[in-house]
Amino acid sequence: MANRVYAKEWLQFCIKNLDTARLLFEANHYEDIIGVELQQALEKMLKSILAYHNRAIPKTHKLLEIVAYIDEIEFNANEIRLLETATNYYRVDRYPNPNYFLPSREEIKEVLDFAEKLFNDVCQILNIDQK
Repeated sequence: MANRVYAKEWLQFCIKNLDTARLLFEANHYEDIIGVELQQALEKMLKSILAYHNRAIPKTHKLLEIVAYIDEIEFNANEIRLLETATNYYRVDRYPNPNYFLPSREEIKEVLDFAEKLFNDVCQILNIDQK
């Protein structure tokens, strides 16, 4: 039986991250900070699908690991690339070090557009009002 309440809880947390990312982008804020919000939004929206179906929620921030448990959406190669890109925004070593990188504004916009579309798709698939 579908667990709409649990899925909705995940999506309520997700929308906070997504709205924050959108506001920060419009304010021309730091791309690396926006990226963390986007990764968190994507993680929570993917986990909402698992919650809806009462599946175990994996304790990972790696988006492709979460996607491996999802049958309801088929991601194309570009979407997989965007999920990999977003995963890299939320890394343990995201603080200054040799591996640190600052995403471009164009890349952030592409991930933001994808996240907004995916949020709409997830709400439709789960039959949950976006508001």
